[in-house]
Amino acid sequence: MPNIIANTGLRFVWISVVVLVLDQWTKFAIVDSMRLYESIQVTGFFNLTYVHNYGAAFSFLHDAGGWQRWFFTAIAVVVSALLLYWLKQAPKQQLRLPIAFSFILGGAIGNVYDRLVHGYVIDFLDFYYQQWHWPAFNVADSAIFIGAALLIIDMLFSKESEENRESK
Repeated sequence: MPNIIANTGLRFVWISVVVLVLDQWTKFAIVDSMRLYESIQVTGFFNLTYVHNYGAAFSFLHDAGGWQRWFFTAIAVVVSALLLYWLKQAPKQQLRLPIAFSFILGGAIGNVYDRLVHGYVIDFLDFYYQQWHWPAFNVADSAIFIGAALLIIDMLFSKESEENRESK
């Protein structure tokens, strides 16, 4: 079993665990110290604002009547299972791809936990410019974004590396 972990992308699952712990710890700190909809200005472009997100990204389907909780939970569970499978299949030489998958996995599990335990996702990071506010998000969402960015970088650079190898 240790060889399976050491020789595959599963060796980066620790990133998922760190993301999950940070996500849940920050959410607990917000719930413990703030009231729902309370907002604390941190800078001229950032607030801590405690909100519940019943939908998906950018509160998509937040007012759909409750079925979306189970729909988004099911999607995240399936994606998490696929990510674990892909991590197990990733060869030892690959770095960016399994790291990206690990960030996404940790974020997905953090938000699934919220949906299962609370029925909504706890969001609190509120960035804005003048009166325009980006939808509030959390550490799990940030990890998913980092993972997606790494996937894009991997696609761009992996293709470039393949073209360089083929031309030699």
